[in-house]
Amino acid sequence: MPFSEKRIETDNSMSADKLKEKNLDEETQETQASRLEQYWDKLLRLGLGESAMRVATAITSLALFIVIIWVMGRFYSNGHASSASEAGVLLTPTATIAAPPFPGSETVDSALGILQLASLHTILPSLERYEVVTYTVEKGETLFSIAEKFGLQPESILWGNRYTLGDDPHAIYPGQELNILPLDGVFHKWSAGEGMNGVASFYKVAPEDIINFPGNGLDPATIGDYMNPNIEAGTLLVIPGGKGVFTDWRTPRIPRDDPAVAKHVGAGACTGSYEGITGTLNFLWPTTERYLSGYDYSPSTNHFGIDIAGKLGNPIFAADSGVVVYAGWNDWGYGEMIVVDHGFGWQTLYAHLSQIHVGCGQEVYQGDTIGLMGSTGNSSGPHLHFEMRNDEYGRVNPWDFLQ
Repeated sequence: MPFSEKRIETDNSMSADKLKEKNLDEETQETQASRLEQYWDKLLRLGLGESAMRVATAITSLALFIVIIWVMGRFYSNGHASSASEAGVLLTPTATIAAPPFPGSETVDSALGILQLASLHTILPSLERYEVVTYTVEKGETLFSIAEKFGLQPESILWGNRYTLGDDPHAIYPGQELNILPLDGVFHKWSAGEGMNGVASFYKVAPEDIINFPGNGLDPATIGDYMNPNIEAGTLLVIPGGKGVFTDWRTPRIPRDDPAVAKHVGAGACTGSYEGITGTLNFLWPTTERYLSGYDYSPSTNHFGIDIAGKLGNPIFAADSGVVVYAGWNDWGYGEMIVVDHGFGWQTLYAHLSQIHVGCGQEVYQGDTIGLMGSTGNSSGPHLHFEMRNDEYGRVNPWDFLQ
């Protein structure tokens, strides 16, 4: 066979091999493309398509950033920047833009740094107050809201008005004038025959705390003997930091065998001696609503119950089974009131009722309707004042026991 024919056959064979190899490459690429499409479809079905695109974009951006840093590093490390100036390239310096003038900056010494400018609305701190001021109660206000308005503890409002409010935080009403002390403490009316040591001890302060308070106008040099100080009877003195003492006239412990101990409380006092059922000591919510309309449990302000919201005439339920030991009017601000003795040292109290549906000595079962919600006594609106008492722990927080 001539050489030329052999060469032609060889060339044809090589062309066929290349063609075959090309076809295989194309098939491989198609297979890879098909697999990529399958993977992409799976990602879309899983809802990960957008996340995958974000990841791919982030990787690409990072790779491009790395390449740029590498190129710039090579450029400067090889001295190309300096060679630019050597080759006659003119490097123009960046223009400096002057900062805009700051108002009043021409009067500020740079050595002093930045000075704070005076404001036309500067709020000056309130000056210390020493005198007692008079405040008129507005509609909807409580002991707590008034105390917050003047930066005092609620009990300081109560103790600053002991001669008008007594021990009752409910006794305030719109239009009433209250004494507002300049600081937390007690307002005391001096009586003839009192001694400075005795008064200070009663309120748990030192005599000097009373004498040296500027608002009292007392002169330590002329106060005289602490046993009989030169203070005119009827003088009202601020006792800074003083703590008052509450007297519980409204809700005494009323035993089943002698409920007449509460006869000083009001006409609702019972007079017999009773026996009957005892409770489960699992106390249920005593009315239909489960939020407060007024005061919460606050021993510091002589409020040992919770004021549960509701409408006039809402039913009042016995929180647990027991015997009624008080049913009627309370002279100390609680209006129409019921007390149920549950045995085992536990009692519950229901005040400000509009109606009472039970009587002295009557057995009541848990959940029975014993009265209707009202606003009798010292009350600013319909609600139930509810208290719980235990012989061992005293008047406890109802939130800890109601279910």
